Amino acid sequence: MTSAAVGSPAARRRPVPRTVVAVYGAAALLTAAGLGSTIPRGLADPGIALAFGVLIAVGELARWGALPGEREPAPVAAAGALAYALLGENAGQPVGHGVLQTVTVVLVAALVGAVPHVARGRGPALDHMVRRVLAVGFAACCFQPLYDSAELRERFGAGPGYAILLLLLLVLTALCDAVLAALVLRARTRHPFGPLLRDELRALLHIGSAVCATGAVIALGVTVAGLWALPVFSVPLLLTQLSFRRYAAVRTTYRQTIASLARATEIAGYTPQGHARRVAELSLAVGRELGLSGPELTVLEYAALMHDIGQLSLVDPVPDGATALLPVAEQRRIALLGGAVVRQTGVPAAVAVVVERQADPYREQPMSARIVRAVNAYDDLTGECATASGPLSALERLRLGTAYDYQPEVVESLARVLSRGRSGPWSHGVTHG
Repeated sequence: MTSAAVGSPAARRRPVPRTVVAVYGAAALLTAAGLGSTIPRGLADPGIALAFGVLIAVGELARWGALPGEREPAPVAAAGALAYALLGENAGQPVGHGVLQTVTVVLVAALVGAVPHVARGRGPALDHMVRRVLAVGFAACCFQPLYDSAELRERFGAGPGYAILLLLLLVLTALCDAVLAALVLRARTRHPFGPLLRDELRALLHIGSAVCATGAVIALGVTVAGLWALPVFSVPLLLTQLSFRRYAAVRTTYRQTIASLARATEIAGYTPQGHARRVAELSLAVGRELGLSGPELTVLEYAALMHDIGQLSLVDPVPDGATALLPVAEQRRIALLGGAVVRQTGVPAAVAVVVERQADPYREQPMSARIVRAVNAYDDLTGECATASGPLSALERLRLGTAYDYQPEVVESLARVLSRGRSGPWSHGVTHG
């Protein structure tokens, strides 16, 4: 992670962004309205509410094994919640749970399913719960007033048009949720909104599309066949979730293998301890600042972790591993050696290209190589071997090299990231004037 860890002193001191306050406030108002309306009146169609509540709670329990940063750790719960919001009939009989009861049932069921996780200290993120409430409320507000007025039934009936309408409403809900997630993340991290939104939209093509499709199928199935449709149509998504978890676990193991390989230079005494990790984390922060997303960030992270691996081919180690202080010809030789090593590891070829071109003039480099070169130089110049007097002097030295070695936009993005006082291991408390 490139942002301050939740619960850290830096995170506690940082004021809560207005966007986050507004989003949380909207969710709190919707929750209060739901509870205030449902508790005095009681549940309409309690059997249906209980059935969907159990499905949502089971879906929340199924988040066991969720990996950090997983965009939808409880897809079965999400699909069940959206299906309840878009439910008009149960086996041909109209239902009348309404918007506020929908929000209440979804929230209570999600909290019940989260209890075991909270007991283990691994409860769901509050942002995720807030977005779930707002998404379900939005879907229910779009669907239920129209259905209650009989306009939808008269215009679409129970044919294909009705199914397409449900799917379109779910897609619209998912798009709104993606925009909301990107806005909250933008407020917390100050990264550009565009790349964050692209990441969220890209996620919709994977597990998000499965959630939307399953939500529509459950709502249609219950409309025709009754509550027996709940377990029948939830099992495929549960199996998809398990398969996705295995795939994500393999990717995590793959990254850990690359990180372990990158530490070979530290173990052999060629580079300082933590240098590769610091360069990778700061490079990711700069990459997000510059608008990189998705696969580009993955290539950038792997290349940053392995950028010094060419030093293993040297007979005499570079003093303190500081390649930024070497002559350009020597830097290029080490970079080419590193690219040759990386090509033998089985990582994507794009990673090797970044590693072997990190010492070229920046106008001839891909963006990832420009970032790795600048960040590596910054870490070298602020390390124990530094000739500069501190972080500000290191940044000034990078700025002096923007005619040939370092892209000006990359250096300024690096300065902005550092100026925000991140709490990562590469932060040196730089102030940016």
